[in-house]
Amino acid sequence: MSLPIEDYALISDCHTGALVGKDGSIDWLCLPRYDSPSMFGALLGDEEHGRWLIAPADADAQVSRGYTDHTFVLATRWQTATGEVEVLDFMPHGDHRADVVRRVRGIRGEVEMREELRVRFGYAAAIPWVRQIDEHGHPALVAIAGPDAIVRRGPRLKARGHLHEANYTVTEGETIDISITWFESHLHDPGPIDLDAAYDDTLAWWKKWASMYVHEGPYYEPVIRSLLMLRALTHEATGGIVAAATTSLPEQFGGPRNWDYRYVWLRDAALTLSAFLTHSYVSEAQNWRNWLLRAIAGDPNDVQIMYGLAGERFLPERELTSLPGYQGAAPVRVGNAAVAQFQGDVIGEVMVALDEAREAGVKEDAFSWPLQRALMDFVEQNWHREDQGIWEMRGPKRVFTHSRVMMWVALDRAIHAVQQHGLPGPVERWQELRDKIRTEIEERGFDKERNSYVQSYGSKAVDASLLQLPQVGYCEADDPRMLGTVAAIEHDLMHNGLLMRYRFTDETHVDAFPPGEHPFLACSFWLVEQYARSGRLDDARRLMDRLVALTNDVGMLSEEYDADTGRHAGNTPQALSHLALVQAADWIARMSGEQAPGGQQGEQQETRV
Repeated sequence: MSLPIEDYALISDCHTGALVGKDGSIDWLCLPRYDSPSMFGALLGDEEHGRWLIAPADADAQVSRGYTDHTFVLATRWQTATGEVEVLDFMPHGDHRADVVRRVRGIRGEVEMREELRVRFGYAAAIPWVRQIDEHGHPALVAIAGPDAIVRRGPRLKARGHLHEANYTVTEGETIDISITWFESHLHDPGPIDLDAAYDDTLAWWKKWASMYVHEGPYYEPVIRSLLMLRALTHEATGGIVAAATTSLPEQFGGPRNWDYRYVWLRDAALTLSAFLTHSYVSEAQNWRNWLLRAIAGDPNDVQIMYGLAGERFLPERELTSLPGYQGAAPVRVGNAAVAQFQGDVIGEVMVALDEAREAGVKEDAFSWPLQRALMDFVEQNWHREDQGIWEMRGPKRVFTHSRVMMWVALDRAIHAVQQHGLPGPVERWQELRDKIRTEIEERGFDKERNSYVQSYGSKAVDASLLQLPQVGYCEADDPRMLGTVAAIEHDLMHNGLLMRYRFTDETHVDAFPPGEHPFLACSFWLVEQYARSGRLDDARRLMDRLVALTNDVGMLSEEYDADTGRHAGNTPQALSHLALVQAADWIARMSGEQAPGGQQGEQQETRV
């Protein structure tokens, strides 16, 4: 049975990632990309669905773990009655291969280790044909099924049914290296790598990347780890940023709210770009902008809310029968039907990100600004449409206030590009439409009786997405209307000190699934930011401290948190949770009088009316 979600740690080569459990088992790995079919799928089932276990044979061994410095080399240490052993798990960076390395090191005494390898390609639909080979005097194991093949190098394994296993003893000062290399089955095995060099190079690369972050403050460690998580979720070759490393981890334990997040949502990726830019990671922003321009090139009417890692458009949602689901939460889904939704906020988030890229010195080219002009044409033609909103409601379309605000934002950033950067465009027409949308929002998206913006036109309900209004410059954080909205959000959406996205009532329950999700972590971080920006610094710090304490032992956050049981819920690690953490910490630092990273915050997000 899979572990609690918070008991997993990510290792990554910036193309894909593996989830390593506290028990020493890799229970999730898709090669060669995040959105490839799994070869270890026990996370969404049990060991029969594929896993790779390396751990002491002593079931009573005491375990601790952590990343080596600011890297994705995971060190798991066990103490047993006979000694102490450490396993270093990492995926070599920069070698244009797909390798996973597990380095077993004897620390003290001697420890008997147990290894169990169960390869299940194609989301556990294919048990491979396995053969043992001799490779220049060293044992190796090759597994092939369909398009996939791996070679495992290390101590010889023995077959038992459909698994391979071994026991071996590691003594003090001894190192046993074990690796898996994936390759396309119609090609030759690429051969072994220099594991010492791969280890040193991978450590050095991550340390160098992390060293660019120079901000000091009370949240230094969670911020740098969150930035590292965001970098790990950024595909090295294409620049696409996945929303999470997993599919179908449940928002509702045992329930059907299970979605595939291994794709690039324009919204999440644009917000990640903002976090990178704020912390001077301009090259990542440049790569993402180039990805964006490739992905959305063509008719603006064909713009999707999400794409594959290389910009693929066809992401049909289907249910798998080969995986039973995380601790029984079914169905397991691959692809995402939200790809076909109209979500009116997305163009706004994209325009905010591109505006910030311009401010950071990323130059427009002959392609990028004309494409943005085309997006503005799309906004002019579609701003009035109902949509499914930021939370991808799978029910009747509505006029969501947040979506309308982001249409306003899209026009606002286009106007800013013309006025401040000298780019060509019909600025007067855009200004007229921007003002028209604002007037409509204030008349129809605001409840005067309650002094609060509302989730959708004609509704009395609030939505945590309204906390983004000051973030994007629609209003000031201390505007009386915004303060009234915050009071309503605190009253209606707070659960055990954390924020729900919205309440499931007869009025708001429009997503065609039963209620039962948990507080959404990004929303609580947005509230931290709102507190800081409106002068409630003590409240901001208290909530921030609570949220930071919810990270697991290696600093990871999932999508949601079950405050009743203390469990992570939803896909992990969740980019939106981590980038919201970064932004909240930055605003606490800024409003506390500390220098915000990059000196950029605030100046780029002034209110424009």
